Amino acid sequence: MIIDDIKQILRHEADAVMNIPVSMEYERAVKLIIEYVHEKTGKLITSGMGKAGQIAMNMATTFSSTGTPAFFLHPSEAQHGDLGIIRDNDLMLLVSNSGKTRELLELISLTRGLVPDMKFIVITGNPDSNIAKEATVCLLTGAPKEVCVLGLTPTTSTTVMTVIGDILVVNTMKQIQFSCKDYAKRHHGGYLGSKSREQSKEE
Repeated sequence: MIIDDIKQILRHEADAVMNIPVSMEYERAVKLIIEYVHEKTGKLITSGMGKAGQIAMNMATTFSSTGTPAFFLHPSEAQHGDLGIIRDNDLMLLVSNSGKTRELLELISLTRGLVPDMKFIVITGNPDSNIAKEATVCLLTGAPKEVCVLGLTPTTSTTVMTVIGDILVVNTMKQIQFSCKDYAKRHHGGYLGSKSREQSKEE
């Protein structure tokens, strides 16, 4: 029955999240974000292809809305001029489940042509991949099996990647002591804007 299938999917996804490998790499990643974005006034540049790219884009918007300037750079568009967004003191966050994404490997090479000492935070399910080997900090997903009936469509892997992004965002917010007042300055419209302004009055 469909209800049983739904419960099984929920258990599968929840187990994958609970089995994300937790290590000191997270602390290193947050320290890099603080150092390069908040101390050296660079920016966080996220990138990925396909579904992983959509996750990377979401990370960029969430970081930006919570006090850490971030941009999503499409790895293919980077080869057609968008690479110019990269500057000294920036930091890159790359998302690739396989760790073999050709466009990201090319982006790493091209980026080092502009900023040779660029630091890379990598989120991947493959610690032995070429992208993982290029990482300054590597955050592993645990390579969970996709809940997709074919075992192909990015489903569980993207759930885990999203959670890893949330971990980085929340811990960075804590480090910079991001407040409701700070939040309200960045959210002028909608329900969240109103709520943040109300809560900032109570701080």
